[in-house]
Amino acid sequence: MKKVVLLGDSIRAIGYGRKVPEMLGEEYTVWQSEDNCRFVKYTLRMLFEWREDIKDADIIHWNNGLWDTSTGLFDDGGKPFTEEEEYVANMLRVAEELLKITPNVIFATTTPVHPEYQYNSNEVIKRYNAVLVPKLQAMGIRINDLHSLVSQDVEGYICEDQLHLNEKGAEACAKQVVNAIRSI
Repeated sequence: MKKVVLLGDSIRAIGYGRKVPEMLGEEYTVWQSEDNCRFVKYTLRMLFEWREDIKDADIIHWNNGLWDTSTGLFDDGGKPFTEEEEYVANMLRVAEELLKITPNVIFATTTPVHPEYQYNSNEVIKRYNAVLVPKLQAMGIRINDLHSLVSQDVEGYICEDQLHLNEKGAEACAKQVVNAIRSI
């Protein structure tokens, strides 16, 4: 039986993470934080708290980004919550820590938001994904491109809050997460 760890923000916590354990079936045990992993610096800090829970993982599937790419939260000209350089540096630190546990780490790209959502910019999300993904790949991290999946049908996959996955989106993302995990 393989142990899978799911880490991630609300796209995992209230989205695909609810469906993945059942879809994987009895061949896998799944641990995931009940907590929303929020922004990358929070995830980095919480790896210490979760160390006993995740130490024997065979596969780790992880995402961060929606909180970090949030713009328009403050009256600061729409700067992202986490500046790009800090985001990338901390994401690489998370990746290093996860690779100490298992070589089987999968990163899920940050999903788009509805174009009218006022607190995120799809252009910023795309830029952060584009800068980060090659660096993670160079470390041996596998990429699960949830961004491309959700981009195919933003209206059909995002719920009324214009940010989170609806049931159809959670189901589609969960299937892709399961496929990524089973490919290892």
